[in-house]
Amino acid sequence: MLDSWLPFLIYGILALLIPASMMGMSFWFSQKPARRTRARTVPFESGVSTGPLPRQRFSVSFYLTAMLFILFDIEIVFLYPLAVILHELAWFGFFEFLVFLLILLVAYVYIWKKGALEWH
Repeated sequence: MLDSWLPFLIYGILALLIPASMMGMSFWFSQKPARRTRARTVPFESGVSTGPLPRQRFSVSFYLTAMLFILFDIEIVFLYPLAVILHELAWFGFFEFLVFLLILLVAYVYIWKKGALEWH
């Protein structure tokens, strides 16, 4: 019985041990600053001060491009499984693959002609 649970047990131990050791080493190897300066008390994130941000308006093109990227990215996810089992589906699968690619191509040309990919 232990043989069937041994991989799960090893995985569970490592899943607990790795984060615990990372937290322990961060406390163990940390150093206190020698003196407090103003630069150390200013909050920052990735080297950028987190002071009050000015209101910034984003262009609609930004959101449109992001949504189109998600749309075409999800379509690519559907292409991969179809390509993997294409040999099992024979000619029907091949023509289904071509129809799917044709629909994607028509959609891409449509958004291109509409100017959705243009940044002004």
